[in-house]
Amino acid sequence: MKKSIEACLESLEAEILSLESGKTNPVQVKSVLEHLGLSQVRYADTSVSTLMDMLQDGIAPVSPDMVTALLRMTDGQRLLLYSMAGVVETRAEKIQKLRATGEYIDPAVQAEMKGQGEDKKEQGAERTPEKKRSSAAVQNGAEQAGAGAKVQPGKQPLKAQSTEIASIRVGTDKLDSLIEYVGKLMTQYAVIAQNSSLDAKAVAGMKELESVIGHIKEEVEKIRLVPLKQIFTPIHRLVSSLTLKMEKKVHFEVLGDDLELDKTIVEHINEPLVHLLRNAVDHGLESSSERVAAGKSEEGQLTLSARRENGKAILAVRDDGRGLDPERIRQKAIDRGLLTPEEGLTDEEIFQYILESGFSTAEKVTDISGRGVGMDAVVHSIRGRLGGDIRIQSEKGRGSLFELEIPLERSLSEGILDALIVQMREEIFVVPSQSVLEVYAVSPQELSTMPSGDETVDVRGELYPLFRLDEYFGLESVRGKSFQAGDVQAVVIRVGKKKAAFLVDDVLRQQQVVVAGFTIPVKEIYQVPILGYGMIGERDALVLDVEALFEEIG
Repeated sequence: MKKSIEACLESLEAEILSLESGKTNPVQVKSVLEHLGLSQVRYADTSVSTLMDMLQDGIAPVSPDMVTALLRMTDGQRLLLYSMAGVVETRAEKIQKLRATGEYIDPAVQAEMKGQGEDKKEQGAERTPEKKRSSAAVQNGAEQAGAGAKVQPGKQPLKAQSTEIASIRVGTDKLDSLIEYVGKLMTQYAVIAQNSSLDAKAVAGMKELESVIGHIKEEVEKIRLVPLKQIFTPIHRLVSSLTLKMEKKVHFEVLGDDLELDKTIVEHINEPLVHLLRNAVDHGLESSSERVAAGKSEEGQLTLSARRENGKAILAVRDDGRGLDPERIRQKAIDRGLLTPEEGLTDEEIFQYILESGFSTAEKVTDISGRGVGMDAVVHSIRGRLGGDIRIQSEKGRGSLFELEIPLERSLSEGILDALIVQMREEIFVVPSQSVLEVYAVSPQELSTMPSGDETVDVRGELYPLFRLDEYFGLESVRGKSFQAGDVQAVVIRVGKKKAAFLVDDVLRQQQVVVAGFTIPVKEIYQVPILGYGMIGERDALVLDVEALFEEIG
């Protein structure tokens, strides 16, 4: 019941929030109320009813204060409906919440409503006789129709209404369980498919089975899709509240909220988007007086958008505010020892330093966005949990653009992973494909040691830092005392802007792997960069956590 109430009210809130941008109108809000079975909500309090009538009749213009009043009305109705559903038990509390709805409306708006309400009473008094006549006419017509109509038993059999159910609710735990079984099915298929003794008929059957399993996987993934509107609507309301609190004039636009993504992705992007929008309202956008002094319109522009592009979901937060100061960020990075004065970086590379934990150039801390901690959370969610990337573009005095790039193929500690299977000595490792740039056959001459002692590998003229994974896992050196060209492969990996390589004896193949987590926190206890393990044929293989690899060794 609570979920149904919340779904209805979220739809109503979305329409109310669209009033300010002109995407909807008061008549549509009324229609939504009726469609959701909430048409009586507007009469729960006379002030609320007056406000709705004023907006619908065009007596009062749509304003931020009006929108805020309607949203607060929705809050009151949320509490009331929850209480009616048994969330709050006492009747006294229900009545109190109902009466409290009118108190949410700003006093200035109430004063305007009172005057308009008196006018409407006078207008209503003039129309009352006509309404009564209409009601009487309808009643008389009904009586006449009733007098002339005779219903004979058995002549007009009642028709049963259709009971076809178009949709059902399924718990996410059931979907997760289904995904797990699909994964196990894929694992068993992989084991059988590697059996070289299969005859031609069995091989043909296996190919057909592979196609069926692929279709099942696709359908399950479709079921897990949810529209971004589920998080964009609450975010829209949050931004409206923040702009009022900060007393800033902001036009906030939401684009692409009908885009559907996997529920896990949607859950993990909510917090990063909130952090970015808080920062934009608090630090990015100027006050009206500052904007006018800078030759801008007094109303700031803030946009949240979503789109698909090249197998990725791109979520963007754009503002036309102060922008980032690359020189200030550069100096802060030097002061913290993250950068040397001699290093030459592009502005886009310098902007990446604001993603470091605790990094901030803000002169004062506020309760809206804090100081740097939120950006660290953005990195953890987007790069750590989702295997995505963060791009930052900005021009001082013109505004900023933050883009979150998220691969649509999920990369989680438990799930189905597209992977590169490699071998180091006798051990098999799984590398997430989304982190692999290329594989390169190395010759001894392409390996070198820097004066600092760090090793590098030259791949087509570009030097990459070399991770010694063999030594890290306590294996015999892949490199050995000597090797011939082509005997050793360099796997080039990337996380964000960071790139590196490690050596392996062999690259076996690419395939999908079912990744399972450990029953104990292995990564935390043994300090090894692994996500979990997967089955490759009949063997267990460790799944490398590439981001943790950069943190631990790089």
